[in-house]
Amino acid sequence: MRHFLYFSKNAQTSGNFDLQNLMKAGRMDIAIHTIIAGFFLSNDFRDDVKMHLVFYGMPDPPKHIEMQVVPELEISKKDIGNLIKKILYKYRQGEKHKVFPGCFVEKKSFLNVVQELQKQGNEIFILDKKGQDIRKAKIPENCVFILGDQDGLPKKEIRRLKKTINPISIGPKMYFASQTVAIVNNELDRRFS
Repeated sequence: MRHFLYFSKNAQTSGNFDLQNLMKAGRMDIAIHTIIAGFFLSNDFRDDVKMHLVFYGMPDPPKHIEMQVVPELEISKKDIGNLIKKILYKYRQGEKHKVFPGCFVEKKSFLNVVQELQKQGNEIFILDKKGQDIRKAKIPENCVFILGDQDGLPKKEIRRLKKTINPISIGPKMYFASQTVAIVNNELDRRFS
């Protein structure tokens, strides 16, 4: 299983954001495009990907949304924003709540999500322009790729994590988060398909 951990320090942490103005919701548009790039193929879905979204925006940070496409989940590209709204609305204090098949929400920090994924035996990679070229890196099938929105990742946690995780690069240019996910998926498809 490959995991993508997307961090946003401004993405709203309640479901009362306006779908017509996703930029005001802490750039929720970036999260939506990243999910689409993670799950959707031409006329198909990926069942080998889990998306982890960690939002630190107002009014109730942090929130961790975990998503995986399973047969029982009704999902479409045009309705991802609404799906995130519903997941955030259904948050229950003190538990990891299953909102829809394959979709969970809980209050959990970025660092705790990373540590939990490490404990599950996943190798963690952080997307970094100065990291090792992904085409030369040894990557196991059970892996996690950490990326952020336009504001990047939390500096304090990254300094701590860089001691135990591998920086990896998809090339010399800076890409959108959604493009990065598509590139990583393509690279891993070539290795493991």
